Amino acid sequence: MEQHAALSPDVQGRPDTYAFEDATYRKVALRFIPFLMLCYVVAYLDRVNIGIAKLNMLADLQFSEAAYGLGAGLFFIGYMLFEVPSNLIMHRVGARRWIARIMISWGLLSGVMAFVTTPLQFYTVRFLLGVAEAGFYPGVILYLTYWFPNRRRAKVTAIFQAGIPIAGLLGSPLSGWILERFHLVGGHAGWQWVFVLEALPTLPLAIGVLWILTDRVKDAKWLTPAQRQLIENDIAQDDHGREHIPLTGILRDMRICKIILMTFPAMMALYTLGFYLPTLIKDAGAVSGVQIGLLSAIPYCVAVVAMVLVGRSSDRHGERRWHLASIMLVGAFGLVASVFAGQNLVLAVISLSIAAAGIISFSPIMWTLPTAFLGGATAAACIGAINSLANLGGFVSRHSAAQVELLPKNPCSLPRNSSKNLFLLPSDSCSPALPSSHW
Repeated sequence: MEQHAALSPDVQGRPDTYAFEDATYRKVALRFIPFLMLCYVVAYLDRVNIGIAKLNMLADLQFSEAAYGLGAGLFFIGYMLFEVPSNLIMHRVGARRWIARIMISWGLLSGVMAFVTTPLQFYTVRFLLGVAEAGFYPGVILYLTYWFPNRRRAKVTAIFQAGIPIAGLLGSPLSGWILERFHLVGGHAGWQWVFVLEALPTLPLAIGVLWILTDRVKDAKWLTPAQRQLIENDIAQDDHGREHIPLTGILRDMRICKIILMTFPAMMALYTLGFYLPTLIKDAGAVSGVQIGLLSAIPYCVAVVAMVLVGRSSDRHGERRWHLASIMLVGAFGLVASVFAGQNLVLAVISLSIAAAGIISFSPIMWTLPTAFLGGATAAACIGAINSLANLGGFVSRHSAAQVELLPKNPCSLPRNSSKNLFLLPSDSCSPALPSSHW
């Protein structure tokens, strides 16, 4: 196990040193992580609520599945192009102001989605939404490196990223309820209200960012001097072993390339679940919007528990590689099972729950890899580069799944929507082979 950082004379040697350390990091986690997780819930909800809105939106606007797939995927193009610059700016100007700016921008654009009427408008707003949101997630990952040493980071990252399954757990029933309850209220369709109402929380949360977040440890007046020194010493010890390679050399580093290669298919699987889970549940036999929303929440509920337990286990054992391999194999198994569930609604929900537990548990552990050996502006750029290139998997999965939807329906073949998951299987199941023995 890694050794604890050297403490100041007034702390080192105390019989309660480890209790003091645990209490310090618990205090930091309680201040930042629940709030950041709430922000991520809203961010992810604004990103994938189109999956619920799609149930009525396509018919109302007369959009094809291909147009939907392209528009949903264009989010990731905008996201990819602006992620690295966004992270570098945040590293320079500080997390408080930059994350608040990001949240205000994406909240406004998410609300504008309610008023698109043509495919071109749909494509434009989705692209701009990706531009606006770029930097939030990698920015938070970078921010956590300022406050938590690597040995503690998988668990807190898992709790933060629990925002993904919680967004599905709460968002799917909420979106389904809004879709039906607010249909034709004020003369607007239910899917329009989904975008407007779910965008509203971003504005007060953006104000909360300015009040709750602290840019650097030295500025944390809510910590005692001994607590600040403990954290600064731990982070300094981590930084001592980190590399600062030229920004132009990031993509020539084989360790980073391996991380991108295994993260790309994981993102394909993650966003297929995010965008098409309600459709898969509907195709398996669910009828009403509320029923679809409630059943779509079950896989995310399972994933919340799984990702926190896996992150805690990885930190406790100081091991990353086999944890990553195991959870991706679990995710791949769930995808296979969902293909053959067919019209059996119970089996479909169970298999999708297994898939979600594996796939969603991937990122918290993965992000401990690059932040373990890179620091400073290099880490900021690397996190942005990994996330932006890996998130191209979101674009590929959206566009490819839309093309699968256009295939002729054959009663003797696998269901078309389930075939989306079969398409993801080879890339998803190969992920465990990619981590280097260095980890």
